[in-house]
Amino acid sequence: MSETWQAGDVTLYLGDCLEILPTLEAGSVDAVVTDPPYGIGENSKKNESRGGVTKFKGSRNKYYPPKDYGIYNWDNIPASSEQIKELFRVSENQIIFGGNYFDLPPTPCWIVWDKVNGQNDFADCELAWTSFKSSIRKVEWMWNGMLRKGNEERFHPTQKPAGVMRWILEKYTHEGDLICDPFMGSGTTGVACVQTGRKFIGIEIEPKYFEIAKKRIQQAQLQIRMEI
Repeated sequence: MSETWQAGDVTLYLGDCLEILPTLEAGSVDAVVTDPPYGIGENSKKNESRGGVTKFKGSRNKYYPPKDYGIYNWDNIPASSEQIKELFRVSENQIIFGGNYFDLPPTPCWIVWDKVNGQNDFADCELAWTSFKSSIRKVEWMWNGMLRKGNEERFHPTQKPAGVMRWILEKYTHEGDLICDPFMGSGTTGVACVQTGRKFIGIEIEPKYFEIAKKRIQQAQLQIRMEI
């Protein structure tokens, strides 16, 4: 079942990106900025095997278990070669998180997100492949535990911080550019586009996350209007 939602410079599609991307003209998007499924099972309560967080609450410490994001099928298999080809067809440039999991051409410009994780079983960094010809760049943003940067709520097990996505957009795209995220998840790329004056097309196959993305983007748009 497909659904389209539009508000201002944002258009969201509920559906399979392999059905929706072919409706876009070749090269019609300035940049695809996305985090495709890697096929490593992050959808299947994998986070529950990782350590929780201990916070000082009142006069004693309290342990908070890992958040339960539920079980879905979006990360059972990695994004297909057909999906990756469509990303390239519709866009002038591409930024693809988890690019090390896919068969992509060599690039001098990897983005390294340092999570400043400390001692735990989460990966220290995540890599994003880009089509740009500049040097490797690193962004530091703590995203785990009680000391993580900012107060952003997490809705999705592979959700990226909006601050990291803003940094990427401001460094590699321009205000007014049209950005597409065909694996939108909870809509963080769309939120960052609203916050930085970019247009956005988002596609999400899971209805729960589509609704979350709509709500988050609406809130970001309202905040921008209040600040004008």
